[in-house]
Amino acid sequence: MLFNSLEFVIFFPIVTILYFLIPYKYRWLHLLIASCIFYMAFIPVYILILFFTIIIDYYAGIMIEGAPGHKKKRFLILSIVANIGVLSVFKYYNFFIDNMNAVLDSLHIQHNMPLLNILLPIGLSFHTFQAISYTIEVYRGNQKAERHLGIYALYVMYYPQLVAGPIERPQNIIAQFYKKHDFDYNRVVSGLKLMAWGMFKKVVIADRVAMFVTNVYGTPEQYDSVAIVFSTFCFAIQIYCDFSGYSDIARGASEVMGIELMKNFKQPYLSSNISEFWSRWHMSLSSWFRDYVYIPLGGNRVSRARLFFNVSVVFMLSGLWHGANWTFVVWGGLHACFLIGYILWQQTYLNTLLLAKIPIVLNRITAWFITLSAVCFAWIFFRAENISKSWILVTNVTKGWDIFIDKIIHGQGFMSYFILGNLLKELVLAVLFVFILFIVDYYGNKYSSLRNKISTLPFLYKWSLYYGVIICIYCFGIFSRSGFIYFQF
Repeated sequence: MLFNSLEFVIFFPIVTILYFLIPYKYRWLHLLIASCIFYMAFIPVYILILFFTIIIDYYAGIMIEGAPGHKKKRFLILSIVANIGVLSVFKYYNFFIDNMNAVLDSLHIQHNMPLLNILLPIGLSFHTFQAISYTIEVYRGNQKAERHLGIYALYVMYYPQLVAGPIERPQNIIAQFYKKHDFDYNRVVSGLKLMAWGMFKKVVIADRVAMFVTNVYGTPEQYDSVAIVFSTFCFAIQIYCDFSGYSDIARGASEVMGIELMKNFKQPYLSSNISEFWSRWHMSLSSWFRDYVYIPLGGNRVSRARLFFNVSVVFMLSGLWHGANWTFVVWGGLHACFLIGYILWQQTYLNTLLLAKIPIVLNRITAWFITLSAVCFAWIFFRAENISKSWILVTNVTKGWDIFIDKIIHGQGFMSYFILGNLLKELVLAVLFVFILFIVDYYGNKYSSLRNKISTLPFLYKWSLYYGVIICIYCFGIFSRSGFIYFQF
């Protein structure tokens, strides 16, 4: 069930109203049933996969807590292997077989390695990592094993964040399922505001700028320089608004019921270095890799060579987590190179006298521009269908600048060069709404809670803002039932 669908418009108020009407002791069951219905709206039979891993991890947690020291690890490994095993079969088996077949073909070795004709269960990577987080935290003694099977199942299946996160830790969310959350007008309004802003980002901005991405990335050989740069910037906006929009709707829907989910984005495109970007982008995944991969490998308390190895492992795994395609591996590898380069820069040039003479404002603008450019360059590989198309995009970026400059000089301008067809109106609207997005992000970065700040405005001003967002969604939203990008992961 998509957040931007009519089904969800009906589903959400019914589930929420019943949540507050039924007795407190049955609310967990109500949310669990609602979550099952929500997930089964996609491919019903795949809920059996969720049940399988839930049962294994539920009993693994109990066994880990009750086992003596050295035996705890056995049950932890069992849980991790079961979860990664399911993920590997559905997400990586065909990728592995495709590559093995290619290698064997190149060596002229006969083989018969068939592919599986299966679809990837929606959100599998997200709830797999959330389940692994639970058993690791029980193993580390940070979380007591959950004895209530229904509550544990709800931890994995909680519908707002089931298919695209945020990837929650058990310490944050399980305890909240035991609390009684009464109806609170201010909290409900706050949650609905966040949902409205998330919907605005998805249907008004993300799905609009997607129009400028699809054609270029579908047939990259037909475009050069300006078109590719423009469409890549559009994709950067699209994926941010699409994914953060989903996260906002999820957090808002949960907040209405009194259950707080972690924030997943914090104005990432305002970052002034690549390290800061990853502390602001998909924060639940970044912190997951930090706590469960990077720090166990030694973190940054190691030699320089080992530090670079740790960074590379984390980002290569992050790339593979996003998808079984070499484009994602390259994307992860690029971010590893960016971060390693930034670490070297910090250690070598950051405090030099030359930089000290450059005005702070200019320093920050330059650092922001370099960071944004690097992130957008990596997005080329993330968005491209395969390596060959990503290479065409990268090589074609260097072509056509002379023609574009000549057009500008002769007064023919950008529009005569970049053929938009009948998308001029959409371009103007996209520019306007992206400008609004950056204004909101700027003030969201300035104030700890922009929603609370808006709520203190005079009645006329704040309700004008609320209705303005709703009217924009209704009048300018693109309701084509397009899925969220991160659903495929």
